[in-house]
Amino acid sequence: MKKILVVLALAVLAMPILALAQEQAGEQPKEFVVYTDKNARDNHYIPSGWMGDYGDLKMNDQSMDSPHSGTTSIQFTYTAKKSQGQGWAGMHWQNPANNWGSKKGGFDLTGMTKLTFWARGAKGGEIIQKVTVGGIKGVYPDTASAESGPIELTDAWKQYTVNLSGKDLSYINGAFGWVTNADLCPDGATFYIDDIKFEADPSMKPEGKKQENMPFYVYSDKGSLNNHYIPSGFMGDYGDIKIDGASADDPYLGSSCIKIVYSPQATQGARWAGMYWQNPPNNWGTVDAGFDLSKAQKLTFWARGVNGGERIEEFKIGGIMGEYSDSDTAVIGPVVLTPEWTQYTIDLKGKDMSYIIGGFCWSANLDVNPEGASFYLDEIKYE
Repeated sequence: MKKILVVLALAVLAMPILALAQEQAGEQPKEFVVYTDKNARDNHYIPSGWMGDYGDLKMNDQSMDSPHSGTTSIQFTYTAKKSQGQGWAGMHWQNPANNWGSKKGGFDLTGMTKLTFWARGAKGGEIIQKVTVGGIKGVYPDTASAESGPIELTDAWKQYTVNLSGKDLSYINGAFGWVTNADLCPDGATFYIDDIKFEADPSMKPEGKKQENMPFYVYSDKGSLNNHYIPSGFMGDYGDIKIDGASADDPYLGSSCIKIVYSPQATQGARWAGMYWQNPPNNWGTVDAGFDLSKAQKLTFWARGVNGGERIEEFKIGGIMGEYSDSDTAVIGPVVLTPEWTQYTIDLKGKDMSYIIGGFCWSANLDVNPEGASFYLDEIKYE
């Protein structure tokens, strides 16, 4: 018995020496943990990067409500009340806390080929628009960015993966992040995340930029997993615009449509107003997030006016300029709406649709709408 105890003691003492020898030999670790349990010693990064409508978020990083493993998981509650007027919210895990690239803090994760995490919804059906790795800019920017989504959660724990193969992970401050929005979760969402970690999996292969298959929806129905782009790019007299992305007022198809009310008050003095559907929200060409819609030959949508006679100066796709500009643009208009649902088409033949941030846009002015304009949109899609 004494011999066994002596052998075990020597083995325990040798473990740190072995780990040090492996490190000195340059062996790569098999995983790098972001979160396993509240106050776990191998946790790295802090969930501190509150984004968008941060007032709509509540976080409990030591929830004991059926964690995936260990004693705790992280619970998020999103109310979709648009507290900061953004229509979306999210969270970044950073090092150190609240580091948006203003200080050194990234880890060298070279050798890791994927990030995995476990998640579940409180009820099932909750949608996370996307999860991200890296992408933080600033004086000390991340060396890579990757994303995956949208994700529709179930009420059971399920593992999800972000492919990082071929990425330069030599400096990663923004380890993990998630974003969702009021369009996908109009009634809010409560969900849980657990066991977030980077892994070295040699079977992972680099992903290329993919061409999206058609049809590719801008808007199908409230909370639809098929929806892409967010109605976030308010322009001109933005204070004159109200939008309801879940209107049940006689939709063309499904259970909802989009209702837009433009009241010509010239709140910002521009005498016109409009809005873009963007990816991600409020992206005016500052974020590399365009979709490759090269397979699209047209964009179609259905529209009707509340009274008829409402004049929309233009409906448009693309046209956003910036560091990451749209590859092309196409426009129709002016369009005078009727009270009946009518389908409209924007021809995209011959257009370069390889990179589109601004998925859809409309604009109107008070000179031709002196009483304002209220109208509906539905089934906006690339084909």
